[in-house]
Amino acid sequence: MRVLITGATGLLGGELCRQLSKNENYDIKCLVRKKSTTLSPSIEQIIGDILDVPSLNKALADVDFVIHAAAMVSFHKKDKEDLFLTNVQGTANLTNACDTHKIQKFIHVSSVAALGKPENLLNQEKETTITENNKWQDSPLNSSYAKSKYLAELEVWRAQAEGLNTAIVNPSVILGEGEWQKSSTQLFNYVNNGHKFYTNGSINYVDVQDVAHAIITLLENEITGERFILNAGKVSYKDFFNLIAKNFNKPAPSILLKDKLIAILWRAEAIRSFLTGAKPLITKETSNSAKNNFLFDNTKVKSQLNIKFQSIENSIQRVCKYLKEKDKKATPL
Repeated sequence: MRVLITGATGLLGGELCRQLSKNENYDIKCLVRKKSTTLSPSIEQIIGDILDVPSLNKALADVDFVIHAAAMVSFHKKDKEDLFLTNVQGTANLTNACDTHKIQKFIHVSSVAALGKPENLLNQEKETTITENNKWQDSPLNSSYAKSKYLAELEVWRAQAEGLNTAIVNPSVILGEGEWQKSSTQLFNYVNNGHKFYTNGSINYVDVQDVAHAIITLLENEITGERFILNAGKVSYKDFFNLIAKNFNKPAPSILLKDKLIAILWRAEAIRSFLTGAKPLITKETSNSAKNNFLFDNTKVKSQLNIKFQSIENSIQRVCKYLKEKDKKATPL
Protein backbone atom coordinates (compact mmCIF):
# COMPACT_ATOMS: atom_id res chain seq x y z
CA MET A 1 0.00 0.00 0.00
CA ARG A 2 1.44 3.34 -1.02
CA VAL A 3 0.95 6.29 1.34
CA LEU A 4 1.66 9.95 0.60
CA ILE A 5 2.37 12.15 3.62
CA THR A 6 2.36 15.94 3.54
CA GLY A 7 4.14 17.78 6.34
CA ALA A 8 6.57 14.87 6.75
CA THR A 9 9.39 17.07 8.06
CA GLY A 10 7.26 18.33 10.94
CA LEU A 11 6.86 16.86 14.43
CA LEU A 12 3.86 14.68 13.58
CA GLY A 13 4.89 13.92 10.00
CA GLY A 14 8.24 12.59 11.16
CA GLU A 15 6.59 10.30 13.70
CA LEU A 16 4.16 9.03 11.06
CA CYS A 17 7.10 8.16 8.82
CA ARG A 18 8.83 6.32 11.67
CA GLN A 19 5.79 4.25 12.59
CA LEU A 20 4.77 3.44 9.01
CA SER A 21 8.36 2.48 8.12
CA LYS A 22 8.18 -0.35 10.66
CA ASN A 23 5.40 -1.98 8.63
CA GLU A 24 6.65 -3.60 5.43
CA ASN A 25 3.14 -3.38 3.96
CA TYR A 26 3.56 0.38 3.48
CA ASP A 27 5.54 2.16 0.80
CA ILE A 28 5.97 5.80 1.85
CA LYS A 29 6.14 8.90 -0.31
CA CYS A 30 6.47 12.42 1.10
CA LEU A 31 5.69 15.78 -0.45
CA VAL A 32 8.47 18.16 0.60
CA ARG A 33 9.37 21.68 -0.46
CA LYS A 34 13.05 20.77 -0.46
CA LYS A 35 15.01 17.56 0.07
CA SER A 36 15.23 16.58 3.73
CA THR A 37 18.18 14.81 5.34
CA THR A 38 16.10 13.85 8.39
CA LEU A 39 13.90 11.39 6.49
CA SER A 40 14.94 7.78 5.95
CA PRO A 41 16.63 7.05 2.58
CA SER A 42 13.93 4.41 2.02
CA ILE A 43 11.28 7.14 1.82
CA GLU A 44 10.67 8.67 -1.59
CA GLN A 45 10.70 12.47 -1.50
CA ILE A 46 8.72 14.41 -4.09
CA ILE A 47 9.60 18.09 -4.38
CA GLY A 48 6.42 20.15 -4.42
CA ASP A 49 3.88 22.18 -2.51
CA ILE A 50 0.18 21.87 -1.72
CA LEU A 51 -0.27 25.22 -3.48
CA ASP A 52 1.34 23.82 -6.65
CA VAL A 53 -1.24 21.56 -8.34
CA PRO A 54 1.12 20.01 -10.95
CA SER A 55 3.44 18.85 -8.16
CA LEU A 56 0.45 17.28 -6.39
CA ASN A 57 -0.44 15.29 -9.48
CA LYS A 58 3.13 14.02 -9.67
CA ALA A 59 3.17 13.11 -5.97
CA LEU A 60 -0.16 11.27 -6.13
CA ALA A 61 0.83 8.95 -8.98
CA ASP A 62 0.29 5.32 -7.90
CA VAL A 63 -0.72 6.36 -4.36
CA ASP A 64 -3.43 4.53 -2.39
CA PHE A 65 -3.73 6.64 0.77
CA VAL A 66 -2.98 10.23 1.76
CA ILE A 67 -2.25 11.67 5.20
CA HIS A 68 -2.43 15.46 5.06
CA ALA A 69 -0.37 16.76 7.98
CA ALA A 70 1.01 19.92 6.35
CA ALA A 71 -0.31 23.20 7.75
CA MET A 72 0.74 26.68 8.71
CA VAL A 73 0.49 27.62 12.39
CA SER A 74 0.66 31.28 13.35
CA PHE A 75 -1.14 33.67 15.67
CA HIS A 76 0.29 36.85 14.17
CA LYS A 77 -2.09 39.20 12.39
CA LYS A 78 0.22 39.80 9.43
CA ASP A 79 0.24 36.04 8.65
CA LYS A 80 -3.55 35.84 8.26
CA GLU A 81 -3.58 35.81 4.45
CA ASP A 82 -0.89 33.12 4.27
CA LEU A 83 -2.73 31.07 6.88
CA PHE A 84 -5.89 30.89 4.78
CA LEU A 85 -3.95 30.34 1.56
CA THR A 86 -1.96 27.40 2.93
CA ASN A 87 -4.51 25.77 5.20
CA VAL A 88 -7.69 26.28 3.17
CA GLN A 89 -6.64 26.56 -0.48
CA GLY A 90 -3.87 24.02 0.01
CA THR A 91 -6.33 21.50 1.44
CA ALA A 92 -8.80 22.21 -1.39
CA ASN A 93 -6.05 21.62 -3.96
CA LEU A 94 -5.06 18.34 -2.36
CA THR A 95 -8.58 16.94 -1.95
CA ASN A 96 -9.38 17.84 -5.57
CA ALA A 97 -6.24 16.08 -6.77
CA CYS A 98 -7.02 13.05 -4.58
CA ASP A 99 -10.45 12.79 -6.15
CA THR A 100 -8.90 12.91 -9.63
CA HIS A 101 -6.40 10.18 -8.74
CA LYS A 102 -9.06 7.98 -7.10
CA ILE A 103 -7.31 7.87 -3.73
CA GLN A 104 -8.78 5.15 -1.51
CA LYS A 105 -8.73 7.20 1.72
CA PHE A 106 -7.73 10.70 2.77
CA ILE A 107 -6.85 11.43 6.41
CA HIS A 108 -6.84 15.12 7.30
CA VAL A 109 -4.92 16.35 10.33
CA SER A 110 -6.94 19.23 11.70
CA SER A 111 -6.84 20.67 15.23
CA VAL A 112 -9.09 21.00 18.26
CA ALA A 113 -9.01 24.70 17.38
CA ALA A 114 -11.25 23.92 14.38
CA LEU A 115 -14.04 22.81 16.74
CA GLY A 116 -14.56 26.42 17.78
CA LYS A 117 -15.17 28.12 21.11
CA PRO A 118 -18.34 30.18 21.66
CA GLU A 119 -18.03 33.79 22.81
CA ASN A 120 -20.17 33.31 25.92
CA LEU A 121 -17.41 31.15 27.45
CA LEU A 122 -14.88 34.01 27.51
CA ASN A 123 -13.43 34.36 31.04
CA GLN A 124 -15.68 31.59 32.35
CA GLU A 125 -13.96 29.83 35.25
CA LYS A 126 -16.06 26.65 35.10
CA GLU A 127 -14.61 23.90 32.91
CA THR A 128 -16.37 23.48 29.57
CA THR A 129 -16.28 20.18 27.66
CA ILE A 130 -16.09 20.25 23.86
CA THR A 131 -16.88 17.22 21.68
CA GLU A 132 -16.75 16.41 17.96
CA ASN A 133 -20.37 17.59 17.73
CA ASN A 134 -19.50 21.15 18.69
CA LYS A 135 -20.85 23.65 16.15
CA TRP A 136 -18.52 26.38 14.94
CA GLN A 137 -19.36 29.91 16.07
CA ASP A 138 -17.39 33.00 15.13
CA SER A 139 -16.16 34.51 18.39
CA PRO A 140 -13.17 36.37 19.88
CA LEU A 141 -12.00 33.04 21.31
CA ASN A 142 -11.36 31.67 17.82
CA SER A 143 -8.06 32.70 16.26
CA SER A 144 -7.44 33.17 12.55
CA TYR A 145 -5.55 29.88 12.71
CA ALA A 146 -8.66 28.19 14.16
CA LYS A 147 -10.86 29.69 11.44
CA SER A 148 -8.44 28.51 8.73
CA LYS A 149 -8.51 24.95 10.10
CA TYR A 150 -12.31 25.02 10.31
CA LEU A 151 -12.58 26.14 6.69
CA ALA A 152 -10.04 23.48 5.70
CA GLU A 153 -12.34 20.89 7.28
CA LEU A 154 -15.20 22.18 5.13
CA GLU A 155 -13.08 21.41 2.06
CA VAL A 156 -12.61 17.86 3.34
CA TRP A 157 -16.34 17.42 3.97
CA ARG A 158 -17.02 18.78 0.47
CA ALA A 159 -14.67 16.18 -0.98
CA GLN A 160 -16.38 13.49 1.11
CA ALA A 161 -19.75 14.51 -0.35
CA GLU A 162 -18.24 14.30 -3.84
CA GLY A 163 -17.11 10.70 -3.30
CA LEU A 164 -13.67 10.82 -1.64
CA ASN A 165 -13.36 8.61 1.46
CA THR A 166 -12.13 10.91 4.21
CA ALA A 167 -11.62 11.11 7.96
CA ILE A 168 -10.43 13.94 10.19
CA VAL A 169 -8.41 13.93 13.40
CA ASN A 170 -8.39 16.90 15.77
CA PRO A 171 -5.32 16.71 18.01
CA SER A 172 -4.78 19.08 20.92
CA VAL A 173 -1.27 20.39 21.75
CA ILE A 174 1.06 17.67 20.44
CA LEU A 175 3.99 16.81 22.71
CA GLY A 176 7.03 15.20 21.15
CA GLU A 177 10.72 15.35 20.37
CA GLY A 178 11.25 18.44 18.25
CA GLU A 179 13.48 21.46 17.76
CA TRP A 180 13.76 23.92 20.65
CA GLN A 181 12.07 26.77 18.79
CA LYS A 182 9.35 24.79 16.99
CA SER A 183 5.91 23.39 17.83
CA SER A 184 5.12 22.62 21.46
CA THR A 185 8.83 22.31 22.23
CA GLN A 186 8.81 26.10 22.61
CA LEU A 187 6.98 25.55 25.91
CA PHE A 188 9.85 23.36 27.11
CA ASN A 189 12.29 26.03 25.95
CA TYR A 190 10.35 28.64 27.93
CA VAL A 191 10.92 26.74 31.18
CA ASN A 192 14.49 25.75 30.35
CA ASN A 193 15.39 29.41 29.81
CA GLY A 194 14.27 30.27 33.33
CA HIS A 195 11.17 32.35 32.64
CA LYS A 196 9.18 33.14 35.78
CA PHE A 197 5.58 33.66 34.66
CA TYR A 198 2.59 31.38 34.15
CA THR A 199 -1.08 32.02 33.40
CA ASN A 200 -4.24 30.83 35.09
CA GLY A 201 -5.42 28.74 32.14
CA SER A 202 -4.96 25.11 31.18
CA ILE A 203 -3.51 23.11 28.32
CA ASN A 204 -4.98 20.07 26.54
CA TYR A 205 -2.20 17.73 25.44
CA VAL A 206 -1.51 14.53 23.50
CA ASP A 207 1.65 12.57 22.74
CA VAL A 208 2.89 12.62 19.13
CA GLN A 209 3.29 8.83 19.24
CA ASP A 210 -0.39 8.42 20.13
CA VAL A 211 -1.51 10.82 17.39
CA ALA A 212 0.45 8.91 14.75
CA HIS A 213 -0.87 5.58 16.05
CA ALA A 214 -4.47 6.84 15.91
CA ILE A 215 -4.04 8.09 12.34
CA ILE A 216 -2.58 4.78 11.17
CA THR A 217 -5.39 2.90 12.95
CA LEU A 218 -7.91 5.09 11.15
CA LEU A 219 -6.11 4.52 7.87
CA GLU A 220 -6.46 0.77 8.27
CA ASN A 221 -10.18 0.57 9.06
CA GLU A 222 -13.30 1.35 7.06
CA ILE A 223 -14.49 4.41 9.01
CA THR A 224 -15.10 7.42 6.75
CA GLY A 225 -16.92 10.72 7.09
CA GLU A 226 -16.02 11.02 10.78
CA ARG A 227 -13.74 13.19 12.88
CA PHE A 228 -12.00 12.28 16.11
CA ILE A 229 -10.62 14.42 18.92
CA LEU A 230 -7.14 13.23 19.91
CA ASN A 231 -6.54 14.48 23.43
CA ALA A 232 -4.97 12.68 26.39
CA GLY A 233 -6.16 15.14 29.01
CA LYS A 234 -5.93 18.60 30.48
CA VAL A 235 -3.55 20.16 32.99
CA SER A 236 -3.04 23.68 34.34
CA TYR A 237 -0.16 25.67 32.91
CA LYS A 238 1.30 25.85 36.40
CA ASP A 239 1.39 22.05 36.78
CA PHE A 240 2.56 21.61 33.18
CA PHE A 241 5.51 23.95 33.70
CA ASN A 242 6.28 22.34 37.08
CA LEU A 243 6.63 18.92 35.43
CA ILE A 244 8.98 20.29 32.78
CA ALA A 245 11.04 22.17 35.38
CA LYS A 246 11.38 19.02 37.49
CA ASN A 247 12.75 17.05 34.52
CA PHE A 248 15.16 19.84 33.59
CA ASN A 249 16.11 20.37 37.24
CA LYS A 250 15.28 24.05 36.82
CA PRO A 251 13.16 26.46 38.90
CA ALA A 252 9.53 26.40 37.79
CA PRO A 253 7.67 29.57 36.74
CA SER A 254 6.20 30.88 39.99
CA ILE A 255 4.61 34.26 39.25
CA LEU A 256 0.97 34.27 38.16
CA LEU A 257 0.19 36.70 35.34
CA LYS A 258 -3.17 38.32 36.08
CA ASP A 259 -5.59 39.05 33.22
CA LYS A 260 -5.07 42.82 33.39
CA LEU A 261 -1.31 42.47 33.04
CA ILE A 262 -1.72 40.02 30.13
CA ALA A 263 -3.92 42.59 28.36
CA ILE A 264 -1.24 45.25 28.84
CA LEU A 265 1.46 42.92 27.54
CA TRP A 266 -0.22 41.94 24.28
CA ARG A 267 -1.03 45.58 23.52
CA ALA A 268 2.57 46.60 24.22
CA GLU A 269 3.81 43.79 21.99
CA ALA A 270 1.46 44.89 19.21
CA ILE A 271 2.98 48.39 19.33
CA ARG A 272 6.54 47.00 19.38
CA SER A 273 5.73 44.77 16.40
CA PHE A 274 4.25 47.70 14.45
CA LEU A 275 7.30 49.89 15.09
CA THR A 276 10.01 47.26 14.51
CA GLY A 277 8.41 44.75 12.15
CA ALA A 278 9.31 41.92 14.53
CA LYS A 279 6.73 39.29 15.41
CA PRO A 280 5.07 39.93 18.79
CA LEU A 281 5.94 37.54 21.63
CA ILE A 282 2.30 37.52 22.72
CA THR A 283 -0.86 38.44 20.78
CA LYS A 284 -4.50 38.98 21.70
CA GLU A 285 -5.25 35.52 20.32
CA THR A 286 -2.55 33.74 22.32
CA SER A 287 -3.51 35.68 25.46
CA ASN A 288 -7.10 34.45 25.11
CA SER A 289 -5.82 30.92 24.63
CA ALA A 290 -3.67 31.17 27.75
CA LYS A 291 -6.82 31.77 29.84
CA ASN A 292 -8.79 28.84 28.42
CA ASN A 293 -10.54 26.32 30.65
CA PHE A 294 -11.77 23.82 28.07
CA LEU A 295 -11.59 20.03 28.06
CA PHE A 296 -11.66 18.28 24.69
CA ASP A 297 -13.53 15.00 25.11
CA ASN A 298 -11.66 11.88 23.92
CA THR A 299 -14.53 9.41 24.50
CA LYS A 300 -15.22 8.80 20.81
CA VAL A 301 -11.69 7.85 19.74
CA LYS A 302 -11.21 5.63 22.80
CA SER A 303 -14.44 3.75 22.18
CA GLN A 304 -14.40 3.50 18.36
CA LEU A 305 -10.66 3.10 17.69
CA ASN A 306 -9.64 1.67 21.08
CA ILE A 307 -6.90 4.28 21.42
CA LYS A 308 -5.07 4.50 24.75
CA PHE A 309 -3.16 7.65 25.63
CA GLN A 310 0.16 8.03 27.40
CA SER A 311 0.39 9.97 30.63
CA ILE A 312 1.66 13.52 30.58
CA GLU A 313 4.44 12.50 32.97
CA ASN A 314 5.71 9.93 30.48
CA SER A 315 5.53 12.35 27.54
CA ILE A 316 7.30 15.20 29.32
CA GLN A 317 10.00 12.93 30.72
CA ARG A 318 10.77 11.53 27.25
CA VAL A 319 10.82 14.94 25.55
CA CYS A 320 13.02 16.48 28.24
CA LYS A 321 15.45 13.56 28.02
CA TYR A 322 15.65 13.99 24.25
CA LEU A 323 16.27 17.73 24.50
CA LYS A 324 18.97 17.33 27.15
CA GLU A 325 20.76 14.69 25.06
CA LYS A 326 20.41 16.90 21.99
CA ASP A 327 22.13 19.73 23.86
CA LYS A 328 24.96 17.45 24.96
CA LYS A 329 25.63 16.38 21.37
CA ALA A 330 25.63 20.01 20.24
CA THR A 331 28.12 21.06 22.93
CA PRO A 332 31.75 20.91 21.67
CA LEU A 333 34.27 18.98 23.77
